[in-house]
Amino acid sequence: MSVAIVGGGISGLATAYYLSKANVDCVLIEESPRLGGVIRTESLDECLIEGGPDSFLAQKPWARELITELGMSDKIICSQDHQRKTYVSVGKRLVPIPEGFQFLAPTRPWPILKSPLFSWRTKLRMATELLRRPPVEAPNPDRSVAEFVIDHFGDEVNEKLVQPMLSGVYGGPPERLRLESIVPRFAEIERKYGSISRGLLRLAKPSSGPLFHSILGGMQRLTEALAEKISSPITAAATGISRSQAGYEVRFGSQSAIVDSVVLAIPAYRSGALLRAFDSDLADRLETIPYSSSIVTGFAYERDQLDHPTNGFGFLVPRSENRALAACTWVHKKFPNRAPADRALLRAFIAGEKADARMSESDEKLAGDSETELQQMMGYRGRAMSNRVFRWPRAMAQYETGHARTLDWIRGRLKQHPNLYLCGNAYEGIGIPDCVRLAKQTAERIAGGDGAS
Repeated sequence: MSVAIVGGGISGLATAYYLSKANVDCVLIEESPRLGGVIRTESLDECLIEGGPDSFLAQKPWARELITELGMSDKIICSQDHQRKTYVSVGKRLVPIPEGFQFLAPTRPWPILKSPLFSWRTKLRMATELLRRPPVEAPNPDRSVAEFVIDHFGDEVNEKLVQPMLSGVYGGPPERLRLESIVPRFAEIERKYGSISRGLLRLAKPSSGPLFHSILGGMQRLTEALAEKISSPITAAATGISRSQAGYEVRFGSQSAIVDSVVLAIPAYRSGALLRAFDSDLADRLETIPYSSSIVTGFAYERDQLDHPTNGFGFLVPRSENRALAACTWVHKKFPNRAPADRALLRAFIAGEKADARMSESDEKLAGDSETELQQMMGYRGRAMSNRVFRWPRAMAQYETGHARTLDWIRGRLKQHPNLYLCGNAYEGIGIPDCVRLAKQTAERIAGGDGAS
C-alpha cells in the first residue's frame, strides 16, 4: 500500500505519523520548505511569540495523547488559570467579564448583577432565562449562534460578549456560524433543560485542571517532533490529481506518482482545485466552505514601559467599538516561560473581513496601527521594543449555517472515490485536538483497508 499526503500542517503531519506507526508507506508533499502550517513559534527579544495557535483545549484529549506518544509529556505546560480573567473593551475602559460565564451563558447571578458590562434589562433577561423549560418542538438544527444567544439572553450579550469571543476564536460573526457545529453542547443542554444557565449549574463539575495546554518552547515543537518521524518529505506544490487504473496519479512540481490512496490535508478550496479535473461537482462543493483570514502581531515590551497591570489573560473588542483589533492576549500572564520577568508580551489580532482588507499593508503600518489601538484601549504610552507580524489569509474554516448539509453531501460523494480522504479543520473540528483526532481516524481507515473516505 502506498499513500500520498498533500499538506504539511498539523493534519498532514499527524496523518503521516500514524501511518508510519502502522507501517504504511507514505509520502508527504508540502509546497512550503517549512512544515507546520499555521503553527509557528518565533523568538522576539527573549520572548516566545506564537504566530498561530498558542495552545489547545485541555478537555479534548487527542493532542495531549499525541504529545505523550512523541515522548514530550514533560513538555506540556498549563495555562495559569489562577490569573485567568478576560475583559471587554467598552469605550476607554476594559470591563471584566463577570465570573461564572461559561462561554455563552452566565451561571452565577451575583457577579452578573454587580457587573457594569450589561444593562439592567439584560440582567433581568438573564435571570428570567433560568425559568425556561425544554422546547416542545425541536429547534431548527441549522440555527446560528447569534439566533440562539439572542433568544436566550438578548442582543446585548451577543454584541458585547459572544460576537467578539467568536471573532477571536473562530474568526467569524455569530450570525453566520452554526450553533450545532461550533458549540453542540449548548444545543444539547437546551433540549434537556430549556434553560442554559440552569443546565450548566446542574452539570457543573469541580474544576479538574487548566483550561488550556501548550508546549514548553512553543507549539512549533509539536510539528517539529512530528516532522522528525517522517522520511524525506517532498517540497513541491501539488498541481493535480487524477484517477488511474492503478489508483491515483498525484502531480507535483515536474513529477508525478501513482499511489493507492490520497489524503488531502489542505484547505477545502485548495482540495477542490486539485480534484476539479475528475470531479467538478465535488470541487464546487468543497469551494463553498468559507474561510476567514487573520493577522497576528506580537509586541515585546520592557515591563516598566507597559504601564498597565495586565491582571488577566487579555481582552475582547466588540465590533461596535469600531476598532481594527478583535482581541489581545497578555501572553506573559497566560502561560509561564513565555517572557522574562522584566518583559511583557502582547498578541493582537485582526480578524475576518478587516484582515482581508489589510493583508497587503506593510508590517510597519499594521504594527503601528495595532499598537496605537492597544495604547488607547489599555491606557499606556510606552513603545514596544520589537514586534512581529504574521499573516494568515483564508486559514480558518467557517462552520456556517448549512455546514452539516455540505458535509453530508461531501461524505456521500467521496463514496464514489475509494481511498480518497479529506483531512483538516474544514470538516469536523477546527482546533488542534480535532485535527489530530481526524488524522488518526484517517490513518486507521487506510491501515485497516477501509476505502470509504
